[in-house]
Amino acid sequence: MARITGEIRDAATGEVVQARVQVLGPTGEPLAPDGAMWKSGPGEPFFYSDGQFSIDAPRGYSQVLVERGTEFTPWRQTVEIESGGADQSGNVALDVQLERWGDLPERGWHPGNTHIHYDEKETDPDRRLAYDSRVENLRMTAVSVLKRWDLDYATNKYPPGVLTEFTDTHHHVQSGEESRHNHDPDRPFVIGYGHVMLLNIRNIVEPISRGLLVDPFTPDYPPLSYVCDDANAQGGLVIWCHNGQGMEAPVAAALGKVHATNLFDPYWNDIEYDIWYHMLNCGIRLPASTGSDWFVSSANRVYAQGQQSFDYDEWLQSIKQGNTFITNSPAIYMTVNGSQAGDTIDASTERSMKVRVEWQSHYAVDRVEIVANGKVVSAENARSTSGVHEAEIPIETDGWVAARAAGAARDSFNQPVWAHTSPVYVTGAGKAPVSREDSARHFSDQIDEAIDWVSKKGKFYTDVQRREVIDLHRAGQSFYKKLLG
Repeated sequence: MARITGEIRDAATGEVVQARVQVLGPTGEPLAPDGAMWKSGPGEPFFYSDGQFSIDAPRGYSQVLVERGTEFTPWRQTVEIESGGADQSGNVALDVQLERWGDLPERGWHPGNTHIHYDEKETDPDRRLAYDSRVENLRMTAVSVLKRWDLDYATNKYPPGVLTEFTDTHHHVQSGEESRHNHDPDRPFVIGYGHVMLLNIRNIVEPISRGLLVDPFTPDYPPLSYVCDDANAQGGLVIWCHNGQGMEAPVAAALGKVHATNLFDPYWNDIEYDIWYHMLNCGIRLPASTGSDWFVSSANRVYAQGQQSFDYDEWLQSIKQGNTFITNSPAIYMTVNGSQAGDTIDASTERSMKVRVEWQSHYAVDRVEIVANGKVVSAENARSTSGVHEAEIPIETDGWVAARAAGAARDSFNQPVWAHTSPVYVTGAGKAPVSREDSARHFSDQIDEAIDWVSKKGKFYTDVQRREVIDLHRAGQSFYKKLLG
């Protein structure tokens, strides 16, 4: 046996940085230091490193791979261990210099993960949380408390607010709350009000869960819109989870209870934007966000733009304004007549939209698309790690436009690469998009089904509670019915 040692540095700053490391021995077995903490989630095995590592390795060829978040080019090297090797003892010392493939910090784009839980099997949440926020190169990391039967989630130990023991100038770490309601265990995202993430809160909003998530007798009350109100009163950030699924999602969105929506936040869900596109078609301004849900089990992150130096309050405001894009690797930037995501252009003075989409990525992007009012209006088969796609699109209606990218390449979490911007909004055309009526009818019909469930199957302590929830859904439904003419 000899040793492979390494020191990991940011090539630009010279700073020793934390990273995830994979060392595969001659027979393909993963090697790691004693007591190493391993990456969670699907895909390749990695252990976490504080910036230095030392591993016993057998004779032969070992492969070393070092990764840090998504903005650095993965570092690879094959080393040979033999008698009388690099330093006549068989030991090999590696100088790992990690280089950025893009210029996201210079442009003021800062990444965050808005949805993380550690389950009851995590025995050292403090150590993992310290690693996750640094190894993944996240400026904002949010864990949250969660009530699901009697499961003892490891992250439930953290009080709401800033977790100062993990926070420094470059890393803001906080604890929030996931408030939720699922009723049918076989269709948990369909029958039930849904899930909502509460960040930037000072106090727990009760109840954390309701209905069967607590016990068979707990009522399906209060609705999640009340939770949103309480979080908003604290100056919180309210994000709907899981692609906008849940009976109450269109209600809360229509009534202005929600600041953003988390898309593709559990890695096992399909990458789909159907509910979000329907909401945008109805004129609801809802920025895109994302997270990884169980542990950091994907590279999902939301970027919000500010100054080069990260400022949490500024980042939070950019999320609310919709100056964001979401991704698991590629950076994607869009302007429409010079305006950025979250902005509004006035169609009364513009005859067309000049859309410019730029992308950068370590992994090749295969296709870039411009989406207007839910339809792809321009596309390019890119098959490149960087590029620009431009199109001029006539303005015919009010609505929205955004850009998305996808690639067949898979990252070390075994996920195909993707990215999506938040929309630029279009007003002043004097005409609603054709898609608006179909989307409004979709939600109006869905709310009818939700009201039927609340009326006939929901559990409540009083008829007053039942009527409150029905009236809330009627109020949301009236928004969509007005769009039907």
